[in-house]
Amino acid sequence: MIRTRELDRPEYRANPSNRCYYCKHELYTHLSRIAAARGAVVVDGNNADDRGDYRPGRQAAREFGVRSPLDEVNLTKTEIRELSRRAGLPTWDEPASACLSSRIPYNSAVTGDKLRMIERAERVLREFGFRVCRVRHHDDLARIEIGVDELPRALEPALTARIVSAIQALGYRQVTIDPRGYRMGSLNEGLILRVAG
Repeated sequence: MIRTRELDRPEYRANPSNRCYYCKHELYTHLSRIAAARGAVVVDGNNADDRGDYRPGRQAAREFGVRSPLDEVNLTKTEIRELSRRAGLPTWDEPASACLSSRIPYNSAVTGDKLRMIERAERVLREFGFRVCRVRHHDDLARIEIGVDELPRALEPALTARIVSAIQALGYRQVTIDPRGYRMGSLNEGLILRVAG
């Protein structure tokens, strides 16, 4: 097991829009040493669908010579899932799971306490049976994104009340369920607007 210490890096904790670069730099620093000692190559799971998404961690991958074999052969997420299903892998239909820091708006500090709070809140949502869910951490407000297919159930008044109560018990003062549902990289939306404007 490799222990990384991204939370020890002030650049990472500050949570700039390129935070992922600092995280991946930390990870690849450790992995590249191990790979060099073993004559191995470091690879990641990026695929063809990731090309259009904002991914500052890819810069760190380039700097360390990390390969992206799924992307190199132009495989999409759908194709990878189908190949995994055919191979009998139990994880073939696992929902995507991004780093918990991606739930914190840019320029709002990343702390261990915030990450633990997010992790507990998402665990609660999974216990309610939601497969695709994110808790966006806006200080004392939890903005919940649920997969579009599961959203009608989350918005049933009785269940909504139970969700709100359970999430508030973790320390959030306000809880809202985003009516647009889960959107990959939704916290990048403001960033894109600032860059475009």
